[in-house]
Amino acid sequence: MNTLLTLGDNLKTFWDYTGMANASSGHIIMILVGLIFIYLAIAKEYEPLLLIPIGFGILIGNIPFNEAAGLQVGIYEEGSVLNILYQGVVQGWYPPLIFMGIGAMTDFSSLIANPKLFLIGAACQFGIFGAYIAALMWGFAPNEAGSIGIIGGADGPTAIFLTSKLAPQLLGAVAISAYSYMALVPVIQPPFMKLLTTKKERVIRMKTPRVVSQTEKILFPIVGLLLTTFLVPSGLPLLGMLFFGNLLKESGVTRRLAETARGPLIDTITILLGLTVGASTQATTFLRPESVKIFVIGAFSFVVATCAGILFVKFFNLFLKKDNKINPLIGNSGVSAVPDSARISQIVGLEYDNTNYLLMHAMGPNVAGVIGSAVAAGIMLGFLY
Repeated sequence: MNTLLTLGDNLKTFWDYTGMANASSGHIIMILVGLIFIYLAIAKEYEPLLLIPIGFGILIGNIPFNEAAGLQVGIYEEGSVLNILYQGVVQGWYPPLIFMGIGAMTDFSSLIANPKLFLIGAACQFGIFGAYIAALMWGFAPNEAGSIGIIGGADGPTAIFLTSKLAPQLLGAVAISAYSYMALVPVIQPPFMKLLTTKKERVIRMKTPRVVSQTEKILFPIVGLLLTTFLVPSGLPLLGMLFFGNLLKESGVTRRLAETARGPLIDTITILLGLTVGASTQATTFLRPESVKIFVIGAFSFVVATCAGILFVKFFNLFLKKDNKINPLIGNSGVSAVPDSARISQIVGLEYDNTNYLLMHAMGPNVAGVIGSAVAAGIMLGFLY
């Protein structure tokens, strides 16, 4: 009898240890969300390099366990492996390193050749400030509203960097929202691009950009760094690394460093960032009314940013000569989802004229959007931190 009682106690202890005993409906919901992310990445090829690490991270973060057992395996338990890796997100280490990789793979020639395209990238930042106002009206504190608003820049690393400084408690929801809408660029943007443009505007042919010299390419990151960071010093971690990575690429004498920055380094950081951000969405901390509000405002900000870019081009065309007009279909690319939003400009443009290639033009506002979102984040950080 004592043996049976002991065995029963051991079985109960083991049962209390398992995930089945500690699972809640919230865990199941988040696991399903993670599976949806993985499905979209594999079946639909929506940003697979981001959604697979994030989706699998959501699965890891929502495996239920008995915290009272002192296992130290969860992402929020100090000293655990996941917690140590998560410090790169919490302390803001990962985003600047990703920006260095982005700089090392980005060709700014389109923007240098046609500087007025920078205005499109600037116009798309209305999404950030529109969402900031919407978040304030919905009851969020100013620092939280700033973190939510940055989703409108469609730049995951920037959103993570700013939120880690202003509102770390919202980090999971903001990061997942930002990366979700980045992945859904092919779904969200085309309807608004078609709604806000006429058939005549969609077939506007833009002049072939002039050839940019190597000297201009080398000077651009140096001048860009000085202009932007003197204006917004708080954006230095992101802008400094972005322009540094670009100088590695364009200098012509640091090929190995540039290849490391845009290859192994950015791949490693993307894996760690995606996995830990996904794991941070534990049901107990993520499934709250605030998360739903953040997703709604995030969608609003993304739509505002897209529409602002398109409408700005239409307005700007009123002052341009007939043979120098800008195709409004590249207005969407001012959001910094590089290069997906520029690719959408090309795809939609080819639907109406299969010989009109807009990609090289759309990359101008696209990379301008990267700079613009980092500047906007710096402004938010300077005023709200």
